[in-house]
Amino acid sequence: MRSTLRTRRAPLHRRTTAKIASAVVASALALTVTACGGDDSDDGEKDPGAKDTGSALRLPKLDGENVSVAAVWGGAERKVFLKVLDEFEKRTGAKVSFVPAQDPIISFLESKVAGGAPPDVAMLPQVGAIEQAVANKWAKPVGPEAQKQLDKNYAKGWQDLGAVDGKQYGVYFKAANKSLIWYNTLVFENAGVKAPKTWDEFMEVSQTVYDSGVPPVSVAGAEAWTLTDWFENIYLSQAGPEKYDQLAQHEIKWTDPSVKDALTTLGELFGKKGFVAGGADGALQTEFPASVKQTFRGGDQPKAGMVFEGDMVSLAISETKAKVGTDAKVFPFPAVGDESPAVVGGDAAVALKDSKGAQALLTFLGSPDAAKIWAEAGGFISPNKNLDMSAYPNDVQRGIAEALIEAGDDIRFDMSDQAPQSFGGTPGKGEWKALQDFLKNPKDVAGTQKVLETAAAKAYKD
Repeated sequence: MRSTLRTRRAPLHRRTTAKIASAVVASALALTVTACGGDDSDDGEKDPGAKDTGSALRLPKLDGENVSVAAVWGGAERKVFLKVLDEFEKRTGAKVSFVPAQDPIISFLESKVAGGAPPDVAMLPQVGAIEQAVANKWAKPVGPEAQKQLDKNYAKGWQDLGAVDGKQYGVYFKAANKSLIWYNTLVFENAGVKAPKTWDEFMEVSQTVYDSGVPPVSVAGAEAWTLTDWFENIYLSQAGPEKYDQLAQHEIKWTDPSVKDALTTLGELFGKKGFVAGGADGALQTEFPASVKQTFRGGDQPKAGMVFEGDMVSLAISETKAKVGTDAKVFPFPAVGDESPAVVGGDAAVALKDSKGAQALLTFLGSPDAAKIWAEAGGFISPNKNLDMSAYPNDVQRGIAEALIEAGDDIRFDMSDQAPQSFGGTPGKGEWKALQDFLKNPKDVAGTQKVLETAAAKAYKD
């Protein structure tokens, strides 16, 4: 994979997280949100060759045109995304093929480009991946119709995340609030505990749940991106926004005392005997969907009482008998410092070919019409501010989505997703490998810091 110099983007990350954190607290705990919003989209001039679907969104006629889309999504996520693509086919007449990609997606795309067969569109899950696609001259700028959808439906902060050197390349279709902990209500009732607000309370609740006979936390250690999310939430709350921004850009080293503090805090959980379901060995063999399902299966004796991750957890819950809002509830990631953290992630559609079909798909994915399809299925949050909140299937997801929209530009994007992919997004390497090793040996804080800094220094220099 060709490495590239990092590019500076708009100062989205130099903002406070208080607004989104307070909104998450209010909505996620109350679990009652009034549906709001509406779609009064009007794209102005109509394409004379466009198909009239009864929607305000106008898309070109693409009969006979093939459009390929690459993404790393599998399982339930892929099934729902295919429904989105089916609707695009219906509206345009194009034939869309889904191309299963592997992590890291930049390496996967490099092989496709080298073979002369890149997909028309790629769903890129990292800011760093967009930057690399641009630097490698694979990415094509967003066209005027897609840009209209962005200007109409997205806060400037979300547009900035898809821009490089002031030019728009990405359309963020799927967002994730990555500062949530989901819990089995029956386990909490049996243990006699309530949702904690601080880290100290979280550890006390974990101890009580453990004493009741259930391991408190399910950890998806086989997919190390979940471990980076654990670290980032602790770090943001404990070290604060400015330090978070500095570490994200490698302006301070991973040997900084603030990193030591965050790893020490995380180690309190990972190192406490019996607190992680299956122990470190079991967690390192547990993939994300399984980490969720084992928390909500087994009656009053599931394999864990809580599972940490974003709003996408609800999609995995839907594959169990548990119901979100009754059997499964959510609380904001507990405050380690003064405030609860607010970390977000997302997947952006980027065109890799100068084709009418690619641009039409970007336009569709930037519209409330496309977002509505996945929102109704669950396990999805859209940064599209014109998506009607009634599309979400329950009050929990409506609350999470509303908090994200209300936050506007006041968000912190996933730190590992901002990093060069060789450090923050490659299985078996960089931060992913270092944190998996830390899960095995959470006492080795200093050694983990050294490994992280060595890998980061190389990746950011490259």
